[in-house]
Amino acid sequence: MRFDLQQIASWIPQGASVLDLGCGSGELLAHLQAHKGVRGQGIEHGEDKVAQCIGRGLSVIQGDINTEILDYPDGRFDVVVLSQTLQQVYKPAILLKEMLRVGRRGVVSFPNFSHWRIRMQLLLSGQAPRTSELPYEWWNTPNIRVITLKDFRAFCKAHALPILEEAALDTDYRRQDGHVLSLWKSWRARYGIFLLGAR
Repeated sequence: MRFDLQQIASWIPQGASVLDLGCGSGELLAHLQAHKGVRGQGIEHGEDKVAQCIGRGLSVIQGDINTEILDYPDGRFDVVVLSQTLQQVYKPAILLKEMLRVGRRGVVSFPNFSHWRIRMQLLLSGQAPRTSELPYEWWNTPNIRVITLKDFRAFCKAHALPILEEAALDTDYRRQDGHVLSLWKSWRARYGIFLLGAR
């Protein structure tokens, strides 16, 4: 399993109920069910990925995470996960507040746009950066937001979204190994992961 998903899994309590928004092919949900006895539910837009989840025996709904989440009652889940999808969300404040309405905790992860390689590409080439985490051209990217760790902390403060924990990760895209950084996180981290919820 990818290193960033391993970090997210470490924050999920044993036996918790989990909603995974944009769950992809269900790698995290399958791991949580097998190793933590989690009762998991996923929402995924891509039909091929939903089919992969069903093939794994996972409970997944095909649809838009922004609208499907509205159908769940308050406090339905212990944890709601939004992994590497925030950069594609049109109304992040609304979605994050919905996450904390239907779940007691929320986990959010995204590629860190202030990583030093991105900064250097922009400085030296003068063109929109491309990395393994953000591999698209400016004209065909599904990523409508460029987010840094500092931006996300400020966003959470402005929208009264309490940050309980955070991890800055140095790992290559889809690799199973990596490091949780303690120094110079802003420019060394490829990914940021935040645990949100009431204190």
